[in-house]
This record gives sequence, structure tokens and C-alpha cells, in this order.
Amino acid sequence: MSIAYLDPGNIESDLQSGARAGFKLLWVLLGATIIGLLLQRLAARLGVVTGMHLAEVCNRHYPTVPRIILWLMVELAIIGSDMQEVIGSAIALNLLSVGRIAPAGVVALTRVSGLSSSGLRKLEAFFGFLITIMALSFGYEYVRVAPNQGEVLKGMFVPYCSGCGPTQLEQAVGVVGAVIMPHNIYLHSALVKSRDINRENKKEVKEANKYYFIESSIALFVSFLINVFVVAVFAEAFYGRTNMEVSLQCNETGSAHSELFPANNETLEVDIYKGGVVLGCFFGPAALYIWAIGILAAGQSSTMTGTYSGQFVMEGFLNLRWSRFARVLLTRSIAIFPTLLVAVFQDVQHLTGMNDFLNVLQSMQLPFALIPILTFTSLTSLMNDFANGLVWKIGGGLVILVVCAINMYFVVVYVTALNSIVLYVFSALLSIAYLSFVSYLVWRCLIALGVSRLDFRGSVQYPPAVLMDEQPEFDS
Repeated sequence: MSIAYLDPGNIESDLQSGARAGFKLLWVLLGATIIGLLLQRLAARLGVVTGMHLAEVCNRHYPTVPRIILWLMVELAIIGSDMQEVIGSAIALNLLSVGRIAPAGVVALTRVSGLSSSGLRKLEAFFGFLITIMALSFGYEYVRVAPNQGEVLKGMFVPYCSGCGPTQLEQAVGVVGAVIMPHNIYLHSALVKSRDINRENKKEVKEANKYYFIESSIALFVSFLINVFVVAVFAEAFYGRTNMEVSLQCNETGSAHSELFPANNETLEVDIYKGGVVLGCFFGPAALYIWAIGILAAGQSSTMTGTYSGQFVMEGFLNLRWSRFARVLLTRSIAIFPTLLVAVFQDVQHLTGMNDFLNVLQSMQLPFALIPILTFTSLTSLMNDFANGLVWKIGGGLVILVVCAINMYFVVVYVTALNSIVLYVFSALLSIAYLSFVSYLVWRCLIALGVSRLDFRGSVQYPPAVLMDEQPEFDS
């Protein structure tokens, strides 16, 4: 579950946050992680109490057409996330090979690397190994750069951004959008089913909820520290630097990538690829290669997590049980196709440019996970004594409203920067359909929260819970 907070999209958002705003947005990262933890708590409780994961609950409670639309939206989010993992892994391999492997070949290699099959416990151990690699890699960069610890703590706990403008505001929105991933809500509600819990014993269910929350807190604390490492490194070393400074430094060190930075005084713009290059220019080749190893670990762990999410979503919404190998073959092939096109006709630097579009795509899918999870965890008929109380209903509703509003702002900023009338018109038509479906989900959510007067004809029926003790299949 914590891997979704460490995917290449998050890493890129972190380094851009540090390069554009210094330490000033660390408090946004902290707040987004806390919000993510609260949402993961809801997902875990749903799985523990009902014995069903979110996709299965949606399948039982939503009519056919909304259910199919919801499934398509979640699948779109998973494919978009998988593309980000492919891009991150491709860039890491390109850096490690010093550009010897062509972009298309690098992308193809990442496709093969995702086709693996192991049990859940073995994969948990493997994920732990990859997280350790990320911690050591980005921790090395942190120690090597040695950020000002006082500034790190100030940025983390003082919710203020002095001298910030539209660029920093947009970056703050991007941080929130990158941290909270829609498919991760579906995943976490399924993962908790792998533990044997007697759901007829209220005390045992309560205890399981407590320990799952502690487990999630520890996991997200570790992922938060790794994210802080990345933000702090780029805040200390590259905040306020110009292209000219970086270009001169890269030329002095004999870097083969100095042409990436034009000889002008514009503020340095970095991404995953350029981030590794500038680390190599300022702190030596070891910093570049260790950075690439960390990005590769992030990409490979995240793509396997996305595959599991896709497996549960397909099984839950469509009652289809594919082997995980078949599932990863399908989703990875779909994710590879547009990425491969860019890699064939552009160089590897343009691969990372797709991340902005993919972050927008993820942001648009967020309501299709957050609204259902609040809806179903608030139903007494489903959750019994573990349904959300008034505080969680109001607080959860406000949190989801704020998160969705922030992400919609991010989408609007991206669309308005396209400068195309045709795209504006297409976006407007798409927005009408999109907002209509979101409004439908909100309507059903408000009824579940207790606003029964909105159910004008008594057409919204939520059947009582049916406890399901079978565990999900994790092996193909």
C-alpha cells in the first residue's frame, strides 16, 4: 500500500517541489500524507469489517451502468499509473546505461520486467527490499547534500509559504495530487483480506482495525521520510539556481548531458531525468547512478502494486478471475503502447514530459475512489457498529471535498495551458459528462450519510452486509 506514495510520479513531484519552492512546501507533503493515511484507514476498515474489498462492494450496491462506468474510470487510473511506472523505469535504465540503450528498447525492457508471479508474502518481502533500496539511495543523496536541518523542520511544521506565487501554488496542488492515488484505495481494502479474521467476533474485528491502522501509519511514515529526502536534496542544492549555473557546472565536470541546460538565466526546471543529471554534475557520478537505482526500485515496485490493484478491480466489478500473469500482460501492453510511441519518435527526455498529463489523468479519477469509500463506510447496514460516526462523516466529507477541489484546480490549470480552442471545446463537453457522473455518486453518498430527503422516490436501496471470509487469490 505504501508503494503508491513512492512511485516515480511522487518522486518527480518531490524534486520539483524542492527545486521550485525550496523547503516551503514540506508541510503540504506532510498534510497530504496524513490525509492519505486517514483515507487508507477507511479502505482497511471496509475490508476488515465486511470481508469484501471496495470493488466487490461497488458491484453489489451500484446499478449496472454506473458500475461499468466506475470500473472503466478506475481501470483508466491504473493504466495511467502503470505508464508512469514504465516511464520512471525506462529513464532509470537509460541513466544507468549512459544512454546506450535506445528509449524504445528501454521501454520494452520495463515491459518484460513486470511479468512476474509470486505469492503475497514473498512480494511483501520483495517490496520491503525495494523500499530499503529507495531509502538507502535517496538517503545517500540526503547525506551527501547535507540539507539545513533547521530549514527542513521549519518547512515541515510551519504552514506558510513566504514569497510564493502561482508556480509554487501549482506545485503544492501537484504534491497533493501525486500523493493520493485512486487505485490504492481499492488495493488496500483487498490486501487486508489476506489475514484471517473472525468477523463475527466484534472484539477481534476492532483489534484488527487498530493494528491495521498502526501498520499503515508505520508504512506511510517510512514513505514520508523517503519523500522528504528527495524534496530536501533538491531544495538545498538546486532551489534558485539558473540554467546557466548548471550548464557551467556540467561542462566543468565533463558531463555528457550539459546540452540539456540552455545557457540562459532562467530558473532551473528539473524532472526525473534531469534530476539525476544535475546530481551527477554537482556531486559526482555516484550520485547519478545511485539516483537511477532508486528510481528503478520505485518504478518496479509500483508497477507490481498496480497489477494487484487491477486484478482486484477486475474481479470485483466484473466477477472475472484472470491469472495475474494474464492481467499484467494486458495492462502493461496497454500502458506500453502510447509510451512506446513517444519513445520511438522522441528521445528519452520527452518521456518524463508525459508525467504532467498522467498526473492530470490520476487527479480526474480520484472522486471515483474517494466518494465510494466514504459512502460505504458510512452505511450502518453494511458496517454495523463500525460505520463512520458523525465526526468521520463530516470530516471525511470535507477532506474529500478539499482533495477533489485541489485536484480539479490542477486539471483546470493544465487544460488552460494547452492554448487550443478545439481542446477547450472537447474538454468542456467531457467536463459535462464527468461532472454529471460525479454528481450522481455524490447524490448517493449524501443519502448514505443520512440526507434521506434526497432519495425522492426511495429508489436508492443498500442491502445489508453479507460477511465474506474467503481470502483473495494472490498466486497465478
